[in-house]
Amino acid sequence: MTFTLPDLTGTRALVTGASDGIGLGIAARLAAAGAQVILPVRNRAKGETARAAILSNTPDAQVSLRDLDLSSLASVAALGQTLQQEGEPIHLLINNAGVMTPPNRQMTADGFELQFGTNHLGHFALVAHLLPLLRAGSARVTSQISVAANSGSINWTDLNWATKYNGMRAYSQSKIAFGLFALELQRRSSTLGWGITSNLSHPGVAPTNLLAAQETLGRASAAPGRGLIGALSRRGILLGTADSAGLPALLAATSGLPSRFYGPSGLGHLGGSPAEQKLYSRLRSAEDAVRVWAVSEELTGLLFQ
Repeated sequence: MTFTLPDLTGTRALVTGASDGIGLGIAARLAAAGAQVILPVRNRAKGETARAAILSNTPDAQVSLRDLDLSSLASVAALGQTLQQEGEPIHLLINNAGVMTPPNRQMTADGFELQFGTNHLGHFALVAHLLPLLRAGSARVTSQISVAANSGSINWTDLNWATKYNGMRAYSQSKIAFGLFALELQRRSSTLGWGITSNLSHPGVAPTNLLAAQETLGRASAAPGRGLIGALSRRGILLGTADSAGLPALLAATSGLPSRFYGPSGLGHLGGSPAEQKLYSRLRSAEDAVRVWAVSEELTGLLFQ
């Protein structure tokens, strides 16, 4: 499976969730292609390890760290302020970070259900704060969703899952909302002349830390199915690897078309070479996208301007 990136010399790229897994692979490939890569991380030690890994393969890579916790709107605002003060345009933004299925309902610092607050609202706020830099760089924005966005729905009457919490349904909601936002971003960019290209990707299924044991999520051991996913991936059966799973986002970010959706092309779109995909049914309603945008502005207190 091969995928050759164009020469990205002079390109400033920001990749969320790049301290390990799929995001690290994405960042490493961008750096190897000549991009100046920013890794916004919650854990500085993990970030330094990731940066060292990239430099070990590409010694002349331009890779730097910034602080970011997507589950905190204050942290997102602080990163936005830092980058605004630096004043350099951003040409590529890959919204890759996410959390998945904590066994018990958890809340962000701002009182949102953790998955909705991190996967969707955190990235919504990030794009809002970076909008001037994205416009200055005629940026390509790629938002990483999930096969989970092809099931479930948005729980409009209880976005925070205060009653009858279901981790998988809440995860699906976060990815559906995020996908609708990305498509609405392109519509508004076209209408308002922002000059931003926004599209979508999904990684298929691969063994990453999303389902690994994580004390911060209240998961003492790996989630059910994590072992099987790893075994199939190692044998090249049906599923992708952490490295191959990042290829759709790279295709979308460097050569993909606006409002298009990219993912693995293999059976069930779970693994294989990156290719354009048919948009999931839950992402086709422009009315839902406008509704997601409006409620996101209300919840975050942010306007795109």
